[in-house]
Amino acid sequence: MQYREFGRTGWKVSSISFGAWAIGGTWGDVDDSESIAALHRSLDLGVNFFDTADVYGDGRSERLFAQLRKERSEPFYVATKAGRRLDPHIAGGYNRANLTAFVERSLKNLNVETIDLLQLHCPPTEVYYMPETFGVLDDLVQAGKLRYYGVSVEKVEEALKAIEYPGVQSVQIIFNIFRQRPADLFFREAVRRKVGILARLPLSSGMLSGKMTRQSQFAADDHRMFNRQGEAFDRGETFSGFDYEAGLDVVEDLRPLVREGESMAQFALRWILMFPAVTCAIPGAKRPSQAEQNIAAADLPPLSAETMDKIRAIYEQRVKPSVHHSW
Repeated sequence: MQYREFGRTGWKVSSISFGAWAIGGTWGDVDDSESIAALHRSLDLGVNFFDTADVYGDGRSERLFAQLRKERSEPFYVATKAGRRLDPHIAGGYNRANLTAFVERSLKNLNVETIDLLQLHCPPTEVYYMPETFGVLDDLVQAGKLRYYGVSVEKVEEALKAIEYPGVQSVQIIFNIFRQRPADLFFREAVRRKVGILARLPLSSGMLSGKMTRQSQFAADDHRMFNRQGEAFDRGETFSGFDYEAGLDVVEDLRPLVREGESMAQFALRWILMFPAVTCAIPGAKRPSQAEQNIAAADLPPLSAETMDKIRAIYEQRVKPSVHHSW
């Protein structure tokens, strides 16, 4: 496992870490015993950073980390998120009373006195122009409820605005072969301000695993079934906002670039790690075997400059016109 500096926190975190959306729900059937086994296996292989949220299974995912802490003695970091419990999900809901209540609930679910990293969970764009919200987070740090805080964003615009606030330690943003815009201006600014970057949806909702086909079926409670056009939340969260059928075609364009003995998923994860600005990628895993496959990408050799150029050319020609301007 490789480790990278996490912004200004002083932490060194595993370059392949663990995203816990899938073990909470909305990714089809999930079994808690398999989920906890995947978490244990991740720790065994050097992962020391886990990302969850209060809405993943309505606290189910957070509670698994409370269990993990009871069963393991070594230190690790758990980041969670707050805000998506709001109904309606509006900027005005990001106030002191609501944020404090969300934090208290997550503290209970995680069974800790201080949350390692709290992230605003893809709030409306207006929130990034509300300094009072970030003042509340500063106060929660002062009160010992949070060690650090950051944001999870949908758009590059939101990321750039967020890092103007001095207390923001990290930005979680969709970054993968289908969503390359963050590597432009935002990465440079994040490095300049020493802000950590978490690359979420690194496999584009599983599309970049190379295992999906036109015959693939998804459960009714899987967001890949019910959110393709943004019916439930931002369209960009499902297959990076890219058309499913077109995505399958692009995966076939990429397949010849995958080195012998490596999987498409490992190839896609290794591509992300070619960007030094990225602190870590946070792929999900519902089973130990999936975690093992993801984690192995951290120790693969770098991709060649020729391969990187070919990936960029495929993006420019096949993907960029559909997604680049939207997020």
